[in-house]
Amino acid sequence: MALQCGIVGLPNVGKSTLFNCLSNAKAQAANFPFCTIEPNVGVITVPDERLNKLADLVKPQRLVPNTIEIVDIAGLVKGASKGEGLGNQFLGNIRTTNAIIHVLRCFDDGNVIHVDGSVDPIRDKEIIDTELQLKDLDTVVKRIQKVEKMAKTGGDKDAKRTFDILSVVKEHLESGKSVRTSPIEKEDFEFIQDLALLTAKPVLYVCNVDEASVNTGNSYVDKVKEAVKDENAEVLIISAQIESEIAQLESFEERQMFLDDLGLTESGVHKLIRAAYSLLDLATYFTAGVQEVRAWTIEKGYTAPQAAGVIHTDFEKGFIRAEVIKYADFIQYGSESAVKEAGKLSVEGKTYIVEDGDIMHFRFNV
Repeated sequence: MALQCGIVGLPNVGKSTLFNCLSNAKAQAANFPFCTIEPNVGVITVPDERLNKLADLVKPQRLVPNTIEIVDIAGLVKGASKGEGLGNQFLGNIRTTNAIIHVLRCFDDGNVIHVDGSVDPIRDKEIIDTELQLKDLDTVVKRIQKVEKMAKTGGDKDAKRTFDILSVVKEHLESGKSVRTSPIEKEDFEFIQDLALLTAKPVLYVCNVDEASVNTGNSYVDKVKEAVKDENAEVLIISAQIESEIAQLESFEERQMFLDDLGLTESGVHKLIRAAYSLLDLATYFTAGVQEVRAWTIEKGYTAPQAAGVIHTDFEKGFIRAEVIKYADFIQYGSESAVKEAGKLSVEGKTYIVEDGDIMHFRFNV
C-alpha cells in the first residue's frame, strides 16, 4: 500500500531540510527559492514500539516495519494555478499524493531569505490555499459543464446528484474555503473522488520554529492554530534545524542525549511520521513468527479478507478465516501458545473488522 504525503510550502520555509531529516533521499537544501525542481520521494519507516516488543518475545530472523512515502515538492508562488513559477508541475505532483504536510515558517532569521520579504505564516498559508482553491475551482467548473445537461434534461440520477454536489463545492471554493471543510456528506465525496481535488486532501500543518520555541511555540504558532481551528487539522511544532542536527548524530545514545539537553522526549521527525500515518487514516496489524515479525498497513475499517489481501490477493480471494490475538494479550502471556492456552485467541470470519494492533494469521484456500 504505497501511500504518499506531499510536503508543500512557499520557497525557503524548510521543506527540503525537513525532507532530508525524514529520509535517506537527499534533496538539495539551499538558501534560495526553487532548489527542489523535481519531486524527491523518500520511503519513511514508521516508528512503532509495539513491533520491537513483539520481536523481543518472538525473536524473529528479521523485522519489517510499516512505511509511507514522503514527497518533497517544488516551492509554490502566487499565480501557480495559472502556471506561474513551477505552478503546473507543483500542482500536478501534489495531485498524486494522498495527504498534505504544509510547512509554515514560524521563525525570524535575517540570514534566511523569505520569498516575500517578511515572516508571516498566515499570509504564506493563504497564498498556497488560494492557489490550490483556484485550481480546484477550475476543475470543478469544467466538470459541471460536462454533467449539467445530463443532470437537467435526462433521467440520470447520478448525474443530477453529481451536479448538485459540484454546485455546493463550487460555491464553497468561491467563498475562499477548501473542499475538505465543505458541507457535503462523506458519501458524497465518492461522486467527485475521480477529480482528485487538491483541497479535499487531509492536511497537517507543520510550524517550523527556532530552537527557543520548539517546546512552547511562539506568537507565529499561536496565529497558525487560531487560523486553522475550524479545519479539523493538526498543528505540529518542529525545528527543522534541530532535526537536521539530530540526523547527523550517528548513535541512538547521542541522539537521546541531545534530546535530553533540549528537554525533548523524542524527535520531531518521529512525531511527524506518526502524525502523517494518522493523517492518512491508517491502521496497523501484525504477523509474528520466527522467520519474520512484520507490520502491515491497512485503511481503518478493513475487514479480515481485505487485510489478508494486503499480503497477497490470493489470501483475500480464498479467505477462510483469521486467527486473531490482541496485542495486549500477546504481551501479557508472552507467546502464541500461551495465548491459546489462556483461551485468548479468537477465530474470525469475513465480516470481522480488523483493529489496530491485532496479531493475525490467515487461513485460505486457492
